[in-house]
Amino acid sequence: MDLILVVCGAGASSTFLASRMRSLAAERGLDLTARPASNVGLESRLPGASVLLVGPHLEPSFAELAAEAAAHGVAAALLPSTAFGPQGASDALDQALALLNTTTEGSPHA
Repeated sequence: MDLILVVCGAGASSTFLASRMRSLAAERGLDLTARPASNVGLESRLPGASVLLVGPHLEPSFAELAAEAAAHGVAAALLPSTAFGPQGASDALDQALALLNTTTEGSPHA
């Protein structure tokens, strides 16, 4: 099962988004889960993760967070500004799936 970490800073927005992403993944029959994480202490959450999605308001810190993720072999992407809106969970899940498909030599995730 692939693990997607969703980072927003304080954790409130990422908790809501990760919950909606888990529901969508279940509806789509995907073998993955999404969990919220804070950018503080992120290094301890990266082992075992497949993808790191970073909230758009953390864009100034994205390069540092992406480098930290890369050091653990985790693909990272900056979420669009619409990530926490009505279609945000679907867009975020699609973004994570695209990262998974480019980092795993064609292994299916559905």
